[in-house]
Amino acid sequence: MKRKLRMGMIGGGKGAFIGAIHRIAATMDGAIELVCGALSTSPDNARESGRDLFLPQDRIYTSYGEMLEKESALPQDQRMDFVSIVTPNHAHLDPALKALDKGFHVVIEKPMTLTLEEARQLQQKVEQTGLLLLLTHTYAGYPMVKQARQMVQAGELGKIRKVLVEYTQGWLSRLSEKEGNAQAAWRTDPAKSGKSGCMGDIGTHAAHLAEYISGQRIQQVCAQLNTVVEGRALDDDGHVLLRFTEGATGVLTASQVMAGEENGLKIRVYGEDGGLEWAQQEPNTLLVKWLDKPTQIYLTGTGGLSSFAQHNTRTPGGHPEGYIEAFANLYRNFALTLSARIEGTTPSAEAMDFPSVEDGVRGMAFIETVVASSGSSEKWTDFVV
Repeated sequence: MKRKLRMGMIGGGKGAFIGAIHRIAATMDGAIELVCGALSTSPDNARESGRDLFLPQDRIYTSYGEMLEKESALPQDQRMDFVSIVTPNHAHLDPALKALDKGFHVVIEKPMTLTLEEARQLQQKVEQTGLLLLLTHTYAGYPMVKQARQMVQAGELGKIRKVLVEYTQGWLSRLSEKEGNAQAAWRTDPAKSGKSGCMGDIGTHAAHLAEYISGQRIQQVCAQLNTVVEGRALDDDGHVLLRFTEGATGVLTASQVMAGEENGLKIRVYGEDGGLEWAQQEPNTLLVKWLDKPTQIYLTGTGGLSSFAQHNTRTPGGHPEGYIEAFANLYRNFALTLSARIEGTTPSAEAMDFPSVEDGVRGMAFIETVVASSGSSEKWTDFVV
């Protein structure tokens, strides 16, 4: 890279959780700098948030429309290169479309939009403009997830037969949205979160990880969604049977009412000759289990790993790498790919390995298919993108 990339941010001001995570991750490698922001729908909060981040006064905006207009009017060597959208789901589409229309690349939180139709609209805009879009499915950034994917692609496990993935949390075991919890409030509000609560929030992560590692795509689902906490407007628990394009079957569990659970994302993938197991709460470790020989333990930062795992490893073996580092890997790969485009060079395959608009469309299709299946008397529902 010949220079830092300039980032703008929409959302993520004071009181927001994910905005700070994005800023830390984006700037971790020194390849990106935050130069402007429309950080809140509240003008006062937007100004205060911008000042807290030491943004120039004239680049603290009180609306994303103002930011996109004024940034696009700046000279090429001053305006932002891309915008990071970290708002609730219902406020993703319009700023993303407007940013692309103004020539800005986009980073966007998942799920990508409020509806599948919106996702298709955004995909069409990305294809029309030819610009880049990074969808922040964080867990695809872990080195051992990269290693698992490469081993499956290389055929080391044989033909994949079974995928078991679970994402368990307990933070919504009570009606927290009525108790002043802002994060719970918007995630359980259909107008802001969409058709699904739990499956939209964390089930999409599990579905993406299942497809990303297995190399197969979900073809049919048979789903049961539950609203466990009385008075809640959206699902907070669910189970999905899966059928994949190349014959594998699977089970996906997502729940936010399993009291005592924190962030229990875990996946197991089995082929004819062996299986692998990875858990987000022990992210440096990948277990590889063989049919006819002892289990192997792969560790981040040690020898014998794929180029994709090595590319996304930051520290020597024994030094834990976690959630923020995985997030930073997505931003770094996006930055390397974007910089290569600006400089007229070709990025490496490792750099281009980040979730894109296509993953966003599939995520929204997963949500809508699961909701349809859960409400249907039919046993299986086709997955239609």
